[in-house]
Amino acid sequence: MASRRPISVGLMGLGVVGGGVARALADKASAIEAFVGAPVRLTAALVAHPRRRRSDVPEGVRITGDPGHILDDPQVDIVVEVIGGEEPAFGHIQRALHNGKHVVTANKEVMAKHGPEVLAHAAEHGVSVGFEGSVGGGIPIIGPLLRELAANEISAVNAIINGTTNYMLTRMASDGIEYADALAEAQRLGYTEADPASDVDGVDAAYKLAILSSLAFHTTVRDTDVYREGIGSLAPADFAYAAELGYAVKLVAIAKRVGDEIQVRVHPAFLPAAHPLAKVDGVYNAVELEGDLVDWAMLQGPGAGARPTASAVVGDIMSIAQAVAAGAPPKPPPALDRGLRVQPMADLETKYYLRLRAVDRPGVMAQITRVLGDLHVSLASVIQKEVVDAAGTAEIVITTHTARESAVQDAVRELAALDVVIEVSNLVRVEDGRS
Repeated sequence: MASRRPISVGLMGLGVVGGGVARALADKASAIEAFVGAPVRLTAALVAHPRRRRSDVPEGVRITGDPGHILDDPQVDIVVEVIGGEEPAFGHIQRALHNGKHVVTANKEVMAKHGPEVLAHAAEHGVSVGFEGSVGGGIPIIGPLLRELAANEISAVNAIINGTTNYMLTRMASDGIEYADALAEAQRLGYTEADPASDVDGVDAAYKLAILSSLAFHTTVRDTDVYREGIGSLAPADFAYAAELGYAVKLVAIAKRVGDEIQVRVHPAFLPAAHPLAKVDGVYNAVELEGDLVDWAMLQGPGAGARPTASAVVGDIMSIAQAVAAGAPPKPPPALDRGLRVQPMADLETKYYLRLRAVDRPGVMAQITRVLGDLHVSLASVIQKEVVDAAGTAEIVITTHTARESAVQDAVRELAALDVVIEVSNLVRVEDGRS
């Protein structure tokens, strides 16, 4: 029989996201109760400085600096972890599960590094884990993968899942500004993580892709399995050439099944200007899925911030609270038992954009094309422009037909060693469309 007893929530972390969760639980209490079938009350919050005055905390919420006041309190039904980082968050989550408490987390790092252990620990103790907020912020993607799209064999996940880098690349493309200026602007607007390297080096996106890949392909994918490149090598020239060639530049997160292997990679890429992901600008994120039944679907929205992430977290709280109120058993964790092998990056086959500076004299292109031809890298187009400088150099832009990653990397090393090549300025993969 359904219970009308209040369901108690303990909140670990009262920062940007935690504050958003606390406000949403208070402001929407009536609607949440109607959905759940019982009152849902925030009863305690863990903070770093419990003596600090807080005007935005609902009346009756116990503020504490001791995790045990939440994790070991038998009255707390659901622990919400929004501290971030690997530790102490992972330890708090495992302790809560061990104590028979349901957990909701927005922690991408913990779920990317320890997701299978967290889910197994929850199943062992008969409780649930909600982690919708760990990937798409306000974009619902975990739920659809576990429920609405569960009948599909997913063949590919293509995504833009870091709002900071997407904002920076949008500004670099639209206004031709340098990387350093775009980063400074993103920091000034509050779009970056505390350490911007997590964003611009692709770490944040790699965490999220590991979670998505595990669920999409029913196999364990760790963050260390994800090949990762950041956006620091991109220059205004790359955006100008991309536009000339009909492409947009994006930091993409790609997971693709290839036979009994999966590709999992995060890196800048040229996307055709007409590609749906090429049109996702600013701080917006999007996740594109390919499945045997749904064919193609894309979810798009704000990927970060207090309100979007709080939306995902509160949604998980409501879903778990509804099951608690109804006396329903927790749903079994997703099966991650297919054991698919992660394809080595060297085996990737795609198209490439290569920009280099060389001495501007006859015979240079012949040497460059000889290197590429010997490694079976076929040219699709060549753009050569004179550079106005004392050295008399030329900028050469090459796009290739589909080639093997290992061959292209060998070509870059051999080209850089040529006496006529001053520098290999950049190498960017070209993703022409859906698989």
